[in-house]
Amino acid sequence: MKPKKKIWLVIFILCIAILVYLHYIDQRGSQGEVASRAVASLQIEPGAEVLLDLRDDVTSGQVRELGRRYGLKLRLNSRYSLAERLYRSVARLSAADVDRLRHEPAVELVEADQMFSIPPLETAVALPSSSPDGAKKTFPNDPKYKFQWHLDQIQMPAAWPRATGKGVIVAVIDTGVAYRDLGSTFKRVPDLDRTEFVPGYDFVNDREEALDDHGHGTHVAGTIAQSTNNGVGVAGVAYRARIMPLKVLSSRGFGSVADIADAIRFAADHGAKVINMSLGGSRSSAIMAKAVTYAHKKGVTIVCAAGNDGRGKVGFPAAYPESIAVAATQFDRSTTFYSNWGKEIDVAAPGGNTRVDQNNDGMPDGVLQNTIAIGKPDQNDYLLFMGTSMASPHVAGVAALVIESGVTRPDAVERVLKATAQHPGGQSWDPHFGAGIVDAGAAVRRSTTSRGLWTLGLSGLLGLGLVLRLRGRGQLALRPGVGSVVGLVLGSSGLFFIPWLGWLGGALPGWDVSLLGVATPVAHSVLLPLLLTVVLWSVGRLRGLVFGLALGFAGHLLLSLGLGSVDVAWIPNVMALDGLWLGLNAVLCLGLANILARR
Repeated sequence: MKPKKKIWLVIFILCIAILVYLHYIDQRGSQGEVASRAVASLQIEPGAEVLLDLRDDVTSGQVRELGRRYGLKLRLNSRYSLAERLYRSVARLSAADVDRLRHEPAVELVEADQMFSIPPLETAVALPSSSPDGAKKTFPNDPKYKFQWHLDQIQMPAAWPRATGKGVIVAVIDTGVAYRDLGSTFKRVPDLDRTEFVPGYDFVNDREEALDDHGHGTHVAGTIAQSTNNGVGVAGVAYRARIMPLKVLSSRGFGSVADIADAIRFAADHGAKVINMSLGGSRSSAIMAKAVTYAHKKGVTIVCAAGNDGRGKVGFPAAYPESIAVAATQFDRSTTFYSNWGKEIDVAAPGGNTRVDQNNDGMPDGVLQNTIAIGKPDQNDYLLFMGTSMASPHVAGVAALVIESGVTRPDAVERVLKATAQHPGGQSWDPHFGAGIVDAGAAVRRSTTSRGLWTLGLSGLLGLGLVLRLRGRGQLALRPGVGSVVGLVLGSSGLFFIPWLGWLGGALPGWDVSLLGVATPVAHSVLLPLLLTVVLWSVGRLRGLVFGLALGFAGHLLLSLGLGSVDVAWIPNVMALDGLWLGLNAVLCLGLANILARR
């Protein structure tokens, strides 16, 4: 074998080795036990509400006939239940009737409705009144940020220069959010004045405005995306994320499994990339489990509170394998007295403890956000809550930062969160902390700086191998120079090492994630390098730039393929179609670079 051919083979093997190695170290974030999907067989008591999930192709005539035979007045759970054919009815069924109903050809699932709720013990404490705080001169300039020890615990100051959650839609499935001015009853709380919202739905009252009449949902939304650096109040984790309010819990904090399942599907069908559910129940639901699986397959990262019973049993929906189950910590980084624990725990985050003041700042150590006064939607305050409900939105916010950074597939987002979490005891996993306390700074660095370095190196190796191959054949017409290097950097990794550039610092294929919150098949393809080739083919001085860009795109797409980190929008998550798309376009980009460089 000729020496130059040997060099080309070595480079090719090295590229494959890099992809295999990165895939291996990325999978190390998957430690922890897999949650059980076992669904309890719930007895349907006479007079109880029964839920029927019918086959998607069932006709209205078949629905009426089914109801007639079993004495059920079937009605859709909500206006968004038709696609899933989710019906409900008051049931007076014998055990034999229930068994026969479960075996009906038109019936996929049947179960009694359950009421899920806000986890217990989530008390609210008002911040003691004092003279108004003035805005600070440092970032963030929110005057009450000094009481948000919980944001420092997850290293938010290290993450904010690199990611803010821009464009990522986070669905808050809860009691609603005080996000819109509607006269004197429901008002947007002052510290959500710059937070962007997208349309949601109120499944409790069947109306478009998912407004909060409790306070819990607004507090949760604040942790995720409170308006930040606006000189008012407090800060939020992913303050440029977009909130989708979905109300499934009443003013008393209770809600139907069917409404929660509908809300999960609504979020997945309307562009949410993250779902936060700070709610739960002790028993599983097949209908809810199916909705969680549906959202996960559509590329949604699902984050849930583990529960506040202080026992070794994680509640649902946190216990489903597709969910990220979050335990709660307090100021000293220990898990709280109320936090549930068990084999399903994935990570921990600050939930607070309003019974102590460990940092001696004169305030109980709760999680502080701006929300409506409990049960008084016409008033608002800065309230200290505690609970795994408060821990979960910290993780949901960090997930939005990771997604903005270019890692969009739910399993890959979870791996990043676990691999970068900091365990106080130095363990890789335990049933109280999971992989450890979420570290926003480390998670964003892994998704930007570390990934950028590896992508740049992989693209450079591909370019070196291509140049050596063409030169050995006497076919190299392009002399790589500064333009090629610039194109390579822009296409592969971007200026990730300049964090204050914001989304402009990322690679060109990832700009769609920063701008739109999703990875589109247009950006993650050969299209842009091909268009530039057509436009600039005759401009000799710029061919090197396009050559480098094509190589950069190839490296970016190959790394995304190797890590399984990108969920390409509008391409079904079946038969590895995402991977086929990324791999095919990476090969086309390499082919284009070959055309640009050869005689």
